[in-house]
Amino acid sequence: MAAEPGALALHEAARALAASVQPQVAAVLFVSAACTVALAALLAVLRLRPPWWCACPVCEAYLTASWAGEFDNLCDWYAHLLRASPAQTVHVHVLRNVLTANPATVDHMLRGRFDNYPKGAPFSAILADFLGRGIFNVDGDAWLFQRKLAAAELASPALRAFAVRVVASELRSRLIPLLHSASREGRGRVLDLQDVFRRFAFDCICKISFGLDPGCLELSMPVSSFENAFDVASTLSARRATVPMQVIWRLKRFFNLGDERKLRDAVRLVDRLAEEVIRQRRKLGGAASGSDLLSRFMGSINDDKYLRDIVVSFMLAGRDTVASALTAFFLLLSDHPEVAAAIRDEVVRVAGDDDRLTASTFNKLKDMHYVHAALYESMRLFPPVQFDSKFAAGDDKLPDGTAVAKGTRVTYHAYAMGRMESVWGPDCGEFRPERWLRGGRFVPESPYRYPVFQGGARVCIGKELALMEMKAVIVAVVRSFDVEAIERSSRRPRFAPGLTATFAGGVPVRVRRRARVRGHGPPI
Repeated sequence: MAAEPGALALHEAARALAASVQPQVAAVLFVSAACTVALAALLAVLRLRPPWWCACPVCEAYLTASWAGEFDNLCDWYAHLLRASPAQTVHVHVLRNVLTANPATVDHMLRGRFDNYPKGAPFSAILADFLGRGIFNVDGDAWLFQRKLAAAELASPALRAFAVRVVASELRSRLIPLLHSASREGRGRVLDLQDVFRRFAFDCICKISFGLDPGCLELSMPVSSFENAFDVASTLSARRATVPMQVIWRLKRFFNLGDERKLRDAVRLVDRLAEEVIRQRRKLGGAASGSDLLSRFMGSINDDKYLRDIVVSFMLAGRDTVASALTAFFLLLSDHPEVAAAIRDEVVRVAGDDDRLTASTFNKLKDMHYVHAALYESMRLFPPVQFDSKFAAGDDKLPDGTAVAKGTRVTYHAYAMGRMESVWGPDCGEFRPERWLRGGRFVPESPYRYPVFQGGARVCIGKELALMEMKAVIVAVVRSFDVEAIERSSRRPRFAPGLTATFAGGVPVRVRRRARVRGHGPPI
């Protein structure tokens, strides 16, 4: 009889333990069942259309990554394929992607059949977590509304004057002093030029677009967790597009696994940054005051989630593309000192021998045709956005005869186009700014041969602002410093994955101040 209370207590303890673990057991069983269903669905999809269904050499090389044995970058392999194609078009069947470097096809996509080649739902899904309903990720009325509003503001003399003041201030008070300080340290302090230009461009876009100064161009400050999150979100969003079947990343996203978990964490930080930008703008006066773009958007939009998407899109456009273009430009210049000398000659001829950053200097940028040509030539070889994709809304036939089924991804490859003899001649691989000059004056090419800023209805609305910023940096830096890349060359670049062209490992440089520079004058 004495054992009965003990047995009863043991029985009660067992029941309590079972009750306590019941929710966990149920959760494990639910997850196991969900995984089983997901695996069954995936196997069903694989039976219908396995990723290796196409036995062509292109698809086999893509799936096995055997192309990496000969090429450093996927974009170089694509350029090789497109050069070898008589139609300058190739089909990567496992991605259901038609790639082209044919100017007639680019014209067809961006102008002739514009309505048939929107961004499309598949593209929007790939970037939805990062870019949301921002201008780069939407079609139709949402795209048109943002474009009209931004285009009207960017064209206003007040905003252009404001942008000039911002760029001049960043050059005068931050970038030039930073380079000067680096040049005075022994043989020259080594800087990661890509990091410097990202910080510079981020400061500029935050001031111009949001009326806020993050002060990133203080190299004593570590790169913020927000900037890291932005880079991670860009990289992992781009990686989604390289997966043969979207169901793979969608399942990883559903179960919050691997890259998708990292992407979710990064986007959460980006959201916090965007929310803080909006909060600070409201604190400073919001739409009622300020010359920045966000203030203008706030006057028409009350949805903070929508404003967040707009903020992130402007950050992507204003920081990553400008930084990418400037980094590539100075990497090329390091390999071509004769181009730097020609730029200095033109600056002296047009702006005089006065090295001060004045309003007059900015006004004369438009007369520096060789500078403009050198920048365009650099972006021909190293476009900040290497390719751009659309999704066919309906069946179509491209000018080269390629049949395109509804839902097919069609990509024009600007990086490959800059390396096509059929487009630029036998010297297409050379950095030669003179190809853009006629009688010493810059002459543009068709945007469908040179789609760096896109073309047609979606042509970049921030083009003139970006060109002003980049040319101002080039003039200020080239006439004051020699920039030498260390163990990096433009002849064999290595890129990191991302939505914009990023040099893997950065671009370490040594900066030397030119002896003839007099210094910089008073504020504008």
